[in-house]
Amino acid sequence: MVMLDPLANALTTIYNNEVRGNKEAIIMPASKLTANVLKIMQREGYIGEFEYIDDGRWGKIRVRLLGRINKCGAIKPRVPVKYRDLLTLPEHLRRFLPSKDVGVLIISTSQGLMTHKEAIEKKVGGIAIAYVY
Repeated sequence: MVMLDPLANALTTIYNNEVRGNKEAIIMPASKLTANVLKIMQREGYIGEFEYIDDGRWGKIRVRLLGRINKCGAIKPRVPVKYRDLLTLPEHLRRFLPSKDVGVLIISTSQGLMTHKEAIEKKVGGIAIAYVY
């Protein structure tokens, strides 16, 4: 099996376990990008603690689920976003969130990964890579 997008796979795994009502999800393979996205999701209160498990190969991440995720996923194709666009969220980005103040877009910027709200505060643009609500 060839995995083309580990982030999309990780978010799908989290969502599927959340829908089934599981208390935790095992994500494999682990990657820095996935870990950074999980840190943002944890900071925003969507998931609990998570830990890296070294299995001698690619590694795994165990994530504790809190039951607060309605939907999450990777944005494909990756969409460049200007700072001005974040203020009004154009249609091609608005479709990922159900309402104005519900959920977050996760954006990769020159200052690292952050939510779209943090990107507005810091006045930076970047590339939209994921969403969660």
